[in-house]
Amino acid sequence: MTGRRKGRRPVPAPGAFPQRPYDLAKEFTLALLATAVLTVGLAAVFSSPDEKPITLARWARAAPFDFTATAVAELAGTSGTAQYGPPYTDVPGAAQKIGPVSLQRAAGVAIPIDTARDFVLRPLTEAPEPVPVLDALAAWREAPVRRQQRWTTAYADALDKAGGDPARVARGDFGPVPVLTARLLELAKAGALDGTLLADGRFYQTDYTKPLLFLGDGSYLEDQARARHLSGDQWGMMNETGNYPGQPWLWLYTFWYQIEPFSSSGNADALVWGLMAVLTLAFVLVPFIPGIRSIPRWSRVHRLVWRDYYRSH
Repeated sequence: MTGRRKGRRPVPAPGAFPQRPYDLAKEFTLALLATAVLTVGLAAVFSSPDEKPITLARWARAAPFDFTATAVAELAGTSGTAQYGPPYTDVPGAAQKIGPVSLQRAAGVAIPIDTARDFVLRPLTEAPEPVPVLDALAAWREAPVRRQQRWTTAYADALDKAGGDPARVARGDFGPVPVLTARLLELAKAGALDGTLLADGRFYQTDYTKPLLFLGDGSYLEDQARARHLSGDQWGMMNETGNYPGQPWLWLYTFWYQIEPFSSSGNADALVWGLMAVLTLAFVLVPFIPGIRSIPRWSRVHRLVWRDYYRSH
């Protein structure tokens, strides 16, 4: 050890190294400007749009005909939410399943929703209403179910013939349905319906399930998604700054919906979930699967990664 220490070259003093003037402020300024220009340029080309939230108020103002038709479907119990089944409704035959196992039925109705009550009648009941609306609510509640269905079916057909415009609907036996849907449209345009569907008795109102389901039953939300190339057959994806569906890390999950047999299956949700569960399990078990776990050794990628080590040994 003593001989080895004596053979070492002495460490030069700091002043013995070459020196040159260095402008730290100039370096910082140039780096800041270059970073700012690069950030702005990349953001202009690759950034995500900051879309305004789609609310019930925005929907009612932009597409009042679609809102009215959807409200009629909610009253009739024929909307997508009403016919979806668990976890929202208990509809016979509506079940996503894998083989004989019904995943949708196994979960049960965890978020019970009566579309007529929750989306139309309760908001109208809780808001201060004029006498005609109160009379319409009373007439609806007193009518038997068959009569309610006859009213909603007749009004939905009349709206179709009138191009969706309630003002052009011919006279008919619609009961209180036109009054109820017209008043609901007024509440939605004023922004009151958004707050009513969010209210759940808790301090923090963060459960957007009901507003989103109501929005999804209409065509306005889908039209907005399609205009931004986000629909299922457009392969679009958006990484929005706020709470918005379609984050990039979901690409593998949404990919399967674009190909057969998933794209044309009414049971696609359960099938894709099962496939992703299998793929995730396979990924976790890679170190234990014979053959696959040996691929790194056969490909000798490790020698490329640690090439400096293998070059000297």
